[in-house]
Amino acid sequence: MLGLETVWFQVAGSICNLACSHCFISCSPTNRSHAMMAAADVERHLAESESLGVREYYFTGGEPFLNPELMEMLAAALRRGPATVLTNGTLINARRAAGLKALADGSPYSLDIRLSLDGFAPEANDAIRGPGTFERILEAISHLAAAGINPVITVTEACEDAIGSDGRARLLERLRTMGLDRPRLKVMPLLRLGAETERTRGYGEEETLAGMELAAADTAALQCASGRMVTAGGVYVCPILIDSREARMGGTLSETLRPYPLRHRACHTCHAQGLNCRT
Repeated sequence: MLGLETVWFQVAGSICNLACSHCFISCSPTNRSHAMMAAADVERHLAESESLGVREYYFTGGEPFLNPELMEMLAAALRRGPATVLTNGTLINARRAAGLKALADGSPYSLDIRLSLDGFAPEANDAIRGPGTFERILEAISHLAAAGINPVITVTEACEDAIGSDGRARLLERLRTMGLDRPRLKVMPLLRLGAETERTRGYGEEETLAGMELAAADTAALQCASGRMVTAGGVYVCPILIDSREARMGGTLSETLRPYPLRHRACHTCHAQGLNCRT
């Protein structure tokens, strides 16, 4: 742990309106393994984070917009620093996009919306995210663009066309046609946890950091070196491992400012593929 810079909030718990086949937490409409967070609890952790010098905040789920107090939580975070919402986009309409723009305009800090997509066409995306989701995601992008918000589009490597430079160029061009003059794209490696273990595979025996010595620069690049994940059930080492009981480090942020052994196989993805959950 080099210093706490980033705090994540699992505001929707594991509850989501979709059940994506590559979700590393297996979020769905019926998954109640992690509960939604209340605004009062988020405020308590925000106050603590401010005293610890945190620089930015992330709100995720499940689907964050299922939490009826999300806008209140974002307003509280934006009084302290930049904030990002990670969403599947299917609940963003014109009214909600306008509300997010108003929230951003009223803050001295930036508000980013990170929206997930997994293909250039319905056939690819909907096979992973569910029937009809491609069109709903495109509608959300259009609503955000019309409101003056330039979202970050996140694509996982489940969309094989987006892995190479040619595929990325095609996707960027598609986003330009939707009103995003300067599209922003983040390509993420797959985490072989949760639902992804059924869609493809889990981690192999060789995918581990156990016994390795990491250079200082490698350590600094890891998410867990400067961030923590807050849930309704406590504070975890990172956004990826909230289904791992041993990854819970305490009830407050201050209790978690200590090293964490990189023994989970997902740590291999962060190191080998340069994964960082930050925008």
